[in-house]
Parts: sequence; C-alpha cells; structure tokens
Amino acid sequence: MNTSEFIWMNGEMVPWQNATVHVMTHALHYGSSVFEGIRSYATHRGPAILRLGTHVRRLMDSAKMYRMNVPFTAEQLSVGCRQVVRDNHLSGAYIRPLIYRGYGSIGVTPPPDSPVDVAIIAFEFGAYLGSTAIEQGIDACISSWHRTNSGSIPVQSKAGGHYTNAFLIGSEARLNGYGEGIAVNPQGLVAEAAASNLFMVRDGVIYTPPIAAGILGGITRDCVVNLAKDLGYQVVSDQIPRESLYVADELFLTGTAAEITPVRSLDRISIAEGKPGPITRAIQSAFFGLFDGSTPDRHHWLDSVEN
Repeated sequence: MNTSEFIWMNGEMVPWQNATVHVMTHALHYGSSVFEGIRSYATHRGPAILRLGTHVRRLMDSAKMYRMNVPFTAEQLSVGCRQVVRDNHLSGAYIRPLIYRGYGSIGVTPPPDSPVDVAIIAFEFGAYLGSTAIEQGIDACISSWHRTNSGSIPVQSKAGGHYTNAFLIGSEARLNGYGEGIAVNPQGLVAEAAASNLFMVRDGVIYTPPIAAGILGGITRDCVVNLAKDLGYQVVSDQIPRESLYVADELFLTGTAAEITPVRSLDRISIAEGKPGPITRAIQSAFFGLFDGSTPDRHHWLDSVEN
C-alpha cells in the first residue's frame, strides 16, 4: 500500500502513522463501518474528484441505514476529501472516507450515544485488478458463494461487514488462478463481482443486472450507463441468467477501483475472441476521456480539488 503524509480524522489532519484506533473499537469486532471508494484524477484542468457529491451522499445514506449518527455534514466531508488530496500533494489518488462505530461499547447493539468516528484517507493507487487488466482483460469465474440480498442486510449500504462476502468471492477466484470472481444471487441470477458491477454485450445491446438483483448501485456503473447512452448504445437493466454470460459478445466490470475492466474469459470459456471488444473499448475511451478533455464533462461529474 502506498502511504501519504496526512489522514483526516474527526476534522483534524493527523500524521499517517498516528491515525490509529483502540483495539476495542466497535467496528473491529462487528464490522460496524460504512465507507466509500472515490478517485481523484489528474485532469487537463488540474486535480479533480469524480462524482464527489454522489459518493458523499451514498456514504451518508449508508450510515443512515445502519442508524449511525454522523458528527459531520455532507459538505464538511466533501471539504475533507478535497483537503486530504490537496494537503498530501496528490493529483491521481484513491480516497477512502470511513465512518465507524468507535471505542465505547462491547455490545452488538450499542446505545444511541455511543461514539461514531470519521476518517478520510487519500493515497496513490494504480490498477486494482493488475497492471494489464484494463488493456488486456482478466480471466474470471463464477463463485460458489452467493451474493447476499436485501432480505438479510441493506445491500445498498456500502458497509464494512458486507465485504466478508466480497472477500470470499474474490479470494476463491484468486486461489483458483482467476483475476476475479462473479457471484450469482440466491435465485441463481447474475449479481456482480466481488467488488465491482458487471456489464454484458450481446448483439450490440448492453445489459446489466438491476438493483433488485442484490447489487450495490455502483456510481461508476451509473457513469457507464450514461456514457453508453451518450454514444448511442441501448442499455438494458434486466435479470441475467448465468449461462448468458458464456455466450456474450463482451463482458466488462466497472467500479471506482476497477474503472472499466474487460473480462476475456469466464470459467475458462473465452468471451468471443478472448480480448476486449469494440463497445468496451468505446466506453473506456469515453470514460478516460473525461480526464484529458476528449470527452466533454456534460454531466458535471468532475469536482475540482481546489474548490
């Protein structure tokens, strides 16, 4: 992991090595945290954060679903995100705001006045799924682990405890020689990858599982839907049977960390010619073009770090 000089903790900039918590912190025992993954890019107009407001809103929504009283406003957290990028002299960076139940109670259900702490971290971050993933694609598999659903947990909350499921999906894939695992939901329909959303192309139409499939409503996913429509493609949100993936013309994953990552094979079955397809390439070009100016920021997604 790359480190930075400072971390924002409860409104103060703290040296990286001093940003610590007590071992009795509630979140360590029960996964009672919510977080975001946000990227800052070096753009043609200076460092800018992609969809900062949307990310912060989802962070606050996640906390609300878990009845966490956040001691800062959304605007204060947005300012903190810009500050950690600016004070650490970063341009391209990964930003991790984290809200967690802190030290004060050992009970699974803490009292309403138990402490809630907030940290915001920013550091340099490369390609999540490997240095060649975006250009060449990855080999994926269908996981034996199902994605959880809203009958058990609030799936739309990006909560730390949910990622034990993501760990099982991703680690199983990697232990078996794949770059990533893709999960189905309890109904056997395609959900998402361990920590990214999934898109499938068939006969020129782009398909993606709906929110009701038990997926996190990804912000990069939403970017791709809008960019694809801007490019004139039809995008359909619909339930996808597992077997449809094997005969797809193209597959790709999306996420803040994954960005736009092609899938070249699934369960050792080649996806079409086993390389990124033309629609995937077009969407990649439109997405990364936001940062060099070749794609107009017509949706106003770029938030200057200097604001």
